[in-house]
Amino acid sequence: MDNLIHYAIPAFVILLLAEVIINAIHQHDYYETKDTISSLSMGIGNVIIGLVGKLVVFGAYSLGYEYRFFTVDLTNGWAWLLLFLADDFSYYWFHRISHSSRYFWASHVVHHSSQKYNLSTALRQTWTGNLSGAFIFWIWMPLFGFHPVAIMTMQAISLLYQFWIHTEYIHRFPAGIEAVFNTPSHHRVHHGSDLKYLDKNHGGILIIWDRLFGTFQVEEERPTYGLTKNIDTHNPIRIAFHEWVDIGRDVIRAGSVRNAVHYLFGPPGWSHDGSRKTTRQLRKASAGSK
Repeated sequence: MDNLIHYAIPAFVILLLAEVIINAIHQHDYYETKDTISSLSMGIGNVIIGLVGKLVVFGAYSLGYEYRFFTVDLTNGWAWLLLFLADDFSYYWFHRISHSSRYFWASHVVHHSSQKYNLSTALRQTWTGNLSGAFIFWIWMPLFGFHPVAIMTMQAISLLYQFWIHTEYIHRFPAGIEAVFNTPSHHRVHHGSDLKYLDKNHGGILIIWDRLFGTFQVEEERPTYGLTKNIDTHNPIRIAFHEWVDIGRDVIRAGSVRNAVHYLFGPPGWSHDGSRKTTRQLRKASAGSK
């Protein structure tokens, strides 16, 4: 399971150092020292807290597996292909809803908080994702007979794949690859804060789900990375928890239970008084002004 990630850490470090050196040689602006340190700090915290989080996830999957409808025989190669597709499909919906529900966004926003896009950004991971229940998007899989160890192994493989796509040094692959797989070009769009790029390209390994469900956007001009309202801090504690704190403040000041529920589970940017805008509202306003 997680041993895959741990074994990959030396490769992460080597590739990251190589990109830093290339960045320095070509004098690009892809790295900034404090930002990189923050990303590494978030990654280290994720690994440490993940020791507890993975126990929670494994326990939930194991409980679901006890009540499975049938058992998937993973000695069959086709079963592993099915496992891969099921995991990637689950990841797509987890990722998409993490952009459309503020409760899940509170954990996922960490990954989007850097205004740089490089291999260190891939390591800028949440400290609260598993503990706040992100695993519920995969809970159907043990019920349908996939063993918990197999599910968590495939999740680790997906995470490993997504490391290398966090780079500006790879432009585009041949059209056939770009049509099927998540690539650096597709994922740069996902990290863009430009209105046309917001909430697009949620795929993990495959980009086909975005094409099927209407969330695909091709990369055009270079994205502006970060958030629509950047938090402007390198403090790991604030990066990890700032959105949870903001949710708490909004819920306290909500004025009604309905508003409180919207602040907690509604889309990021929702406000009862219109002082902030969701992505949909921003797009509607932009369309109306043309």
